[in-house]
Amino acid sequence: METLLSPSALLGPLRGSRSRKPAAPAAVSCSLKKQAQAGVAWRGDGDGDGGVGSWASFLHHGLAAAALSLALTLSPAPAPAAASEFDVLNDGPPADTYVVDDAGVLSRVTKSDVKRLARDLEARKNIRINFVTVRKLTSKADAFEYADQVLEKWYPTVEDGSNKGIVVLVTSQKEGAITGGPAFVQAVGDAILDATVSENLPVLATDEKYNEAIFSTAKRLVAAIDGLPDPGGPAFQESKRESNFKSKEETEEKRGQFTLVVGGLLVIAFVVPMAQYYAYISKK
Repeated sequence: METLLSPSALLGPLRGSRSRKPAAPAAVSCSLKKQAQAGVAWRGDGDGDGGVGSWASFLHHGLAAAALSLALTLSPAPAPAAASEFDVLNDGPPADTYVVDDAGVLSRVTKSDVKRLARDLEARKNIRINFVTVRKLTSKADAFEYADQVLEKWYPTVEDGSNKGIVVLVTSQKEGAITGGPAFVQAVGDAILDATVSENLPVLATDEKYNEAIFSTAKRLVAAIDGLPDPGGPAFQESKRESNFKSKEETEEKRGQFTLVVGGLLVIAFVVPMAQYYAYISKK
C-alpha cells in the first residue's frame, strides 16, 4: 500500500530548519561567575594537563607556610635589652648602694658587705668609693678610659669629684681600673692603687671570682685610707705573675705608641703619592 506525501509535508521540516534559530544558552548566575573567577585566580597559570600546575603551586605555598610556622615556633624569644656602659653613665652614681652591678655578677652578700665598708668609710673620712661592673666596653678602649669617663660624668666639677673614687671591673676583658679625684688619690696612695689594679681585679677576674675581686679591692682601699697595714693581693700562681696585666702607665704608653704608628702611616699615605706625582710632572 502506497502512502502519498504532499509537498508541504516534505518541505515543512526543511523550512522549519531554516527559519528556526538555535536556543539561547541558559544564563549563568552571578554566584557561578564569581566561583569561576575565583577558581581561575586560585589556579593561576595551568599547564593544560588536568590542573597539575595548580596542584603543584598549591603544594608549594602550603609547604612554605608550614616551614614559616615551624621556624617561628622553634625560634628563641628575643632577649630583653641589657643595660650598657652608656646606661651606667646616664643613670648617675648610686644613691645609697655604692655598687652598680651592670654585669650582674655580684651576689647579694657581696653588695651588702661592700655597701657597709663604703658607707662607714664615707661617714668617717668623707671619701666615697663607687664600684661598677660592666660586661664589655664599646665606647672606650680600656677600663681606665671608661673609669675616667664615669668620674667626669658623675662628678663634673673638681669640687664634686675630689673625694670620690671609681672602681671599674670589665668581666669580658678580665681587667679593672681605679680612678678618682685628688683627695681620693692622695688618701690611697699610688702604690696601693697600682697594686690593686694589677693584682686584685685582673687576677681574680681571670678566675671569674668577681665577688672576691670587688670585695678584696674594697678592703684594700679602705685599709690604705685608714692607714692600716696592707692586706695584700690575692695569692696567685707563678704563671699568672707573667701574665700581661696592664697598669695605667703601661696602657697610656701603648696608647701613645699606637698614636705614633697611626700618624706615621697617615704621613706615608699622603706624602709618598704626592712626591711621585711631582716627580712625574717634572719629567714632562
